[in-house]
Amino acid sequence: MATVRRQLALGIPAATAWAALRDFAAVHDRVAPGFLTDLRMEDGDRIVTFFNGLVARERAITIDDEERRLVYTVVDGKAAHYNAALQVFAEAADRSRLVWTVDLLPDALAPAIGGMMDHAAAFMKKTLEAGGA
Repeated sequence: MATVRRQLALGIPAATAWAALRDFAAVHDRVAPGFLTDLRMEDGDRIVTFFNGLVARERAITIDDEERRLVYTVVDGKAAHYNAALQVFAEAADRSRLVWTVDLLPDALAPAIGGMMDHAAAFMKKTLEAGGA
């Protein structure tokens, strides 16, 4: 199983970043607008459309406010297994760090997923530091 991890240094408090990230139904507005172009909720899952036209059905597994950790899985996509975790850590009163980890199969998808995560990171940083819209 491949693991792809990215970290973002954020110039905002952890609580501010977490408030946007935990809003599972608004990731397209509050976390990565432009990277995600559409989102609709269906039976508790979010169906997201990416900038390149790719569509994925994502299901929340854990939203842990105490640990500021969100875990979701892709239930309809190209990967045989896709599990992602985002966690926000306080670095200082006005700074935080976002750690985004994806475990997936087959391993051959790791470079493409890593590239998508790199692309998303710029959108995420900009939006979160602007207050998560």
